[in-house]
Amino acid sequence: MSATSPVHSPAPTYAAVLRTPHARRTFGAALLGRLSYGTAPLSLILSVTGSTGSYAAAGTVMAAFGLTGVVLSPARAALIDRFGPRRALIPLATAYALLLVALAVATARPATPALALMVLACGAGALTPPLGPVTRALLSGMLTDRDLLRRAYSLDTVAEELLFVTGPLLVGLLVGYASAPAGLVVSAGLILTGTLALVTSPAVRGGTGEREPGTPEKAAGRAGMPSAGVLRAAGVSAAVGACLGAVELLVIAFADAHHRPGAVAWAMAALSAGSAVGGLVYGAVPWRVSTAVRLSALALGLGAVLGVAGLSPHPYALVGWMALGGLFLAPAITSAYLLADESVDAGRRTRAGAWVNTSFNAGTTGATAGAGFLVGSLPLPVCFALAAVPPVLAAVGTLRPAGTRPGSTSAGRVEPGQ
Repeated sequence: MSATSPVHSPAPTYAAVLRTPHARRTFGAALLGRLSYGTAPLSLILSVTGSTGSYAAAGTVMAAFGLTGVVLSPARAALIDRFGPRRALIPLATAYALLLVALAVATARPATPALALMVLACGAGALTPPLGPVTRALLSGMLTDRDLLRRAYSLDTVAEELLFVTGPLLVGLLVGYASAPAGLVVSAGLILTGTLALVTSPAVRGGTGEREPGTPEKAAGRAGMPSAGVLRAAGVSAAVGACLGAVELLVIAFADAHHRPGAVAWAMAALSAGSAVGGLVYGAVPWRVSTAVRLSALALGLGAVLGVAGLSPHPYALVGWMALGGLFLAPAITSAYLLADESVDAGRRTRAGAWVNTSFNAGTTGATAGAGFLVGSLPLPVCFALAAVPPVLAAVGTLRPAGTRPGSTSAGRVEPGQ
C-alpha cells in the first residue's frame, strides 16, 4: 500500500484522522454498536443467575455464548469480505438482537431450563456482528497514509477498551432501576442502532467497504489458511491475550493473599489507564521501525513487566506495575491489527482483523482457566512469571521477516514516515 503524498495529506494527527471524510460517522456508529459487547455479557450472566438461581448454569451459558462467538468469528468476517458490510451485517445484527431479546424474555421468567438458555446463547454468540474488524477494514480503505492509519487503529483500540469499562458500569446503573434482562434488551438496541448507522454511512455506501455481487475474490482470498503475516499477528495476539487473562485472575489471588480485596479494582483500572495512555502515545509517535518489529518488542515488554509484577511487596505496588504493563497493551494489540492489515489485500481485511481478535479472545479464555489450576499449587510470583512466558516466547520467536501483502515486496518494510 503506498502512502499518500505529504503534499496532499493532512498532518498525521488524531484530529486529522477524525477530519477524514466519513471517519467520525464510522467511528461513532461502530462504537455505539460495540458498546453492546460491553453490556451484553454482564447482563446475560446476571439474567441467567436470576432466572435459574444457579451460578453453574450462568457459567455454562456464558461459556456457550463466548465459545461460539470466538470460534465462528473468522467465518462471520469471511461473510463480510465476500458480500460487503451492508449485505452481511444487517442480517447478522438483526438475528443477534432478536436472540438477545429472546434471552431477556426467557430469563425474565423463573426456572427457565438452562438447556434452552444455552441454545439461545449459542445462537447469539454465533451471530455476533464483527463490528470491530469491519471498522478497521473500513478505516484501512479510507486512510492510505500508514501514519494516519496507525493513529486511527490506536484510537480505535483505546476506545474499544474504554467501552469494556463503560459497558458494565452502564449495566450496573440499569440494574439499579430495572431488572437484569432489561440490559439484554438495551444491548439489542445498541447493536441494531449502531449497525444501521454504520451500514448507511457514506464510507460503506460509497464503496470503501462494499463488494459488488458476484465479484470474484483474489486468489489469496480463497486460501483456507491466513497468510504468514496474519498468522504471526494472530500468534502474538493470542500470547498477549493469554498473559492478560492469567494476570487478571492472579491479581485477584494476590489481593486476597494480602487481605486487600479493594486493590483489585485499582489494579485493573491502572491497567486500563496505562493501556489508554500507551495506545495514544503509540499512535502519535513517528516510528522508524517496521510494524513486525514493534509488535515483537511490545509483546516482550508486556511480558517482562507483568512477569515481574508478582514480586510486588504490597498490592498497591502491584497497581504501579499494572499501570506500567498497560503502557504496552494497547500498542501491542494495535500493532497486531496493523501487521495483519499489511499482510493481506483489500478483499481479506475483515478476516485478517478477525483472526487477530479471535486469537486474543481465545488466549484470554484459555489462560484464565489454566491460571485457576495453578493458583494454590504454586507461589504467586511463579504464577506471574509463567503468565509472562507466552508473550516473551512469541516475541522472541517472531523476530524475523513477516509475510507480505499480496502485490507488495516486503511486509516488514518501513512505510514513509513510519
